[in-house]
Amino acid sequence: MTEEDLPRVQEMVEKLAEHHGDIATVTVEELARDVLGANPWVRILIAEQQGDVVGYAALCPVAQMQFGARGMDLQHLFVEARARRMGAGKALIRASQKQARAEGCTYLSVGTHPENTLVHDIYPAMGFDRLDPPGPRFRIALDTTAG
Repeated sequence: MTEEDLPRVQEMVEKLAEHHGDIATVTVEELARDVLGANPWVRILIAEQQGDVVGYAALCPVAQMQFGARGMDLQHLFVEARARRMGAGKALIRASQKQARAEGCTYLSVGTHPENTLVHDIYPAMGFDRLDPPGPRFRIALDTTAG
């Protein structure tokens, strides 16, 4: 992922959000803040076909502190419709595994939309174990202007 890829990745983030009924509000500047630099908040891997960016994977670090285990969550996986069923998605998954290993992670996790039944077979076929849903989660909005 380079700075030149930012507008294209933003476009694909918007398409993935729209597919899930969301409206993406991320800007190119916010993407740059989160994915570029010495210590990126999110790792972005891209798939190219003949020099055209056709997909991306977004990886976020996670931890199981009680086990001293580092992990990586495959937060987003998107491939343009014209490039699907040609191996780009699986290549991004394999590249995500390689990236996670390179960062000392002992696992890679991914969540999927319940209606995305296509991947219910793909991930297990690639060696992923099916996990039980986690318990309730909670969230609070934070005012970033408050001290």
